[in-house]
Amino acid sequence: MVRSRDSTLLLADGARLVSRVWHPDGDGPWPVLVMRQPYGRAIASTVTYAHPSWYAGHGFLVVVQDVRGRGASDGCFAGFAQEAADGAATVRWARTLAGSNGRVGSYGFSYQGLTQLLNSGDDDAALPDCLSPAMCGLDERLHWASEGGAHWWALGLGWALQLAAEGCRRRGDGAGWGEIRRSLQQGQFCDEGLALLERHDPAGMGLRWLKQDPSIPKGWTVHTAAPALLRRPMLLIGGWHDPHLTGVLDLWIRARAAGGSPGLVVGAWNHLDWNGGLDSTLLAFFRRHLQDPLTPPGAPQAETEAPIRLQCCATGTWHNAGEPSEPQGAAIGWSLHSEGLAAIRCDEGELRPAAAPAGGGLVVLVHDPWRPAPGRGGHLGPAPGPVERADLDRRSDVACFSTAPLAHDLWLLGTFHLQLRVSADQSSFDLCAALSEVSPDGRSVRQLTTGVARFGPGEAAATAGRSLALQPLATLVAAGQRLRLSVAAAAWPLIAVNPGDGSLPAGGSGPGHRVISLTLDLADSRLGLEPLIRAN
Repeated sequence: MVRSRDSTLLLADGARLVSRVWHPDGDGPWPVLVMRQPYGRAIASTVTYAHPSWYAGHGFLVVVQDVRGRGASDGCFAGFAQEAADGAATVRWARTLAGSNGRVGSYGFSYQGLTQLLNSGDDDAALPDCLSPAMCGLDERLHWASEGGAHWWALGLGWALQLAAEGCRRRGDGAGWGEIRRSLQQGQFCDEGLALLERHDPAGMGLRWLKQDPSIPKGWTVHTAAPALLRRPMLLIGGWHDPHLTGVLDLWIRARAAGGSPGLVVGAWNHLDWNGGLDSTLLAFFRRHLQDPLTPPGAPQAETEAPIRLQCCATGTWHNAGEPSEPQGAAIGWSLHSEGLAAIRCDEGELRPAAAPAGGGLVVLVHDPWRPAPGRGGHLGPAPGPVERADLDRRSDVACFSTAPLAHDLWLLGTFHLQLRVSADQSSFDLCAALSEVSPDGRSVRQLTTGVARFGPGEAAATAGRSLALQPLATLVAAGQRLRLSVAAAAWPLIAVNPGDGSLPAGGSGPGHRVISLTLDLADSRLGLEPLIRAN
């Protein structure tokens, strides 16, 4: 029968870190699984993983720790900056727990994913023998806070406010906790969230990110992971509708460059919905590297043990990918063409195959801040994933470009990049793109992936080539469907509404926001599909 107890690690600086430890039935010894998180050890990431008692029932000691300044642990919570030393101390301590066989693995997603990689240990005892980081990355700017030079507005605010509410709870500030909770529940946080953070968590990591310009790398933290850690057996987990997917893919590349052979699983999941989870796969991974007596502790995994498993968003079927550096779908590409009505008639603009006559024409988009184009679904939406967007494409501030009906089923795997000449009549503007599949009768427009890019002072006036990357995807588009690219100048509340004056956008529309007219010059335009991963 599985049992649990709380256990305390006393750090060198006197701080106590409290963990809940689940024990299998019997005397052991057992390998240890460690998760370090800021949301309360009793929750144990059960929104995406099986309860720790399930893993304990399969022969593992499971340790879920409240990080410094969270839950019952001592200290002041300082975000990712605090985790490297505490992580190394925790792994060393876990090896010595009563009943441990001396082997340690780590798991967890999001914050709990990055805590596995932030480890300042300089010896084998401080590094886990194997690890499974999910939905995380090392670059705070590109993998946690922004893309294309624009903050993740709704997501970033929502997460920062969740952390702030936990701070209120620890301080006994029930009124502050309630104020944050009401704002999140009633949907007002996208407009008032910054003020709430200023009141309740002014020194927090989330507010610091939202005040930094994401178009400028200087001042942002890019964490490092020890090469010895990256060479350990590693199973990386991502989701096609998760904002941290590019961070997971970056980790795969870094581990390969360090001499590791990481496994990679990407499902048709968003951040909190894994559609049944991955626990059986994780259990097999940890058994192989922590319970198998033939596997030396910390040994790199063999190539055959590290497949790349990708789930098709359309069918739900799983595929073993070949070498990701192969140009899978890289030859697929289209140019954009319109006689000028692509923003008025959603069926007028064309996506022409690369072999067809080149695209061209001019399209003018007018962004009215009183009614900014909404963002919906995708990887940045509060309700992420594929969504219907026929109503959005009928707006006159959204330009649409569609292919002819597909003659054959089309497998799309990789990252779409849009190259387009754009000029604006204001100092700054945004480009927000969505790729969708359109039903044969044109009534259904199912959004597949989205992307955003922000352009500031000095970039707006000239008709210059702009580049925008969409979220990577894997999907099958059936014969008879059309592909459609939709382009707008806003995606509220996924990103803040651009005021047009060159200042850093921070929230929804205000009285100082300007009307922005964009001219899309379609000459030399291209929408192309590039490989999912380029291994250097």
